[in-house]
Amino acid sequence: MATLPVYDRTGHEVGSYELDPAALAPRISKQLLHDVVVMYQSNLRLGTAKSKSRGEVAGTTKKMYRQKGTGNARAGSRRSGIRRGGGHIFAKRPRDWTYRLPRKALQLATRMALASKIRDGQMVVIDDLSLASPKTKDMAGILRALKCDGANVLVTTAAHDVNVYKSARNIAGVTVQPVSGLNALNVLAPHKLLVTKAALDAIRKQAARPAEAVR
Repeated sequence: MATLPVYDRTGHEVGSYELDPAALAPRISKQLLHDVVVMYQSNLRLGTAKSKSRGEVAGTTKKMYRQKGTGNARAGSRRSGIRRGGGHIFAKRPRDWTYRLPRKALQLATRMALASKIRDGQMVVIDDLSLASPKTKDMAGILRALKCDGANVLVTTAAHDVNVYKSARNIAGVTVQPVSGLNALNVLAPHKLLVTKAALDAIRKQAARPAEAVR
C-alpha cells in the first residue's frame, strides 16, 4: 500500500491518499509496455515518404553504348539506380504504419504505467485544480509551488477542463489530459504526473472494473 501526500495549490500538505499499485496492476510487464509504446509511436508516423524508381525518373531508356568492344563495363539505361540521376533501386512507397493491439492489452498497459509512476515516486497529488478562468500565470505558480516546474509534466484531471487546458498549453513541457485520454505512452513519457484527487478516484474506479487477464 502506497500513501501519497496530497498538496494544495500553495504546495502545503493537506492530507494523504492511500492507493495500492497492485490494485491498478498486479505486476508490471516491461514487454507489454514496450509493445504498446511502440504501437502508439508507429501510429504517429505519417508514412508519406516516397522516392522515384527507374521507371519514374526523367531520361532516355536507350542503351548508353554498345555491349562489347569499348573496354567499359556493360551498361544499360541512364535511369539505372547505380548512376547519378537514376532511380532508386528499392524505391520508397507511401504506406500505412498504423496497427492496433487488443483493447484490454492497451487498458492493462495504461494501468501498469500508472502503477510504475506510483512506485517510482513520480506522481504528485493535488486536492483541487479548478480555475475560475484561463490564467497561465496561476498555473505556472501552482507548478512552481509543487516543484513540478522545469520538468516534463502531465496534468491529469477527472474530466476535460477547458480552463486548466488553456492555462497550461503555453507552458513548455506541460501537457493536460483527462483520465479518459490517458495511455501508456503519454503516462510514461513525462518525468512527473500531477493528478487531482478526483482524477485518482476515477482511475481507481476504472481499475476496479472486472477485466479479462491479458497473456
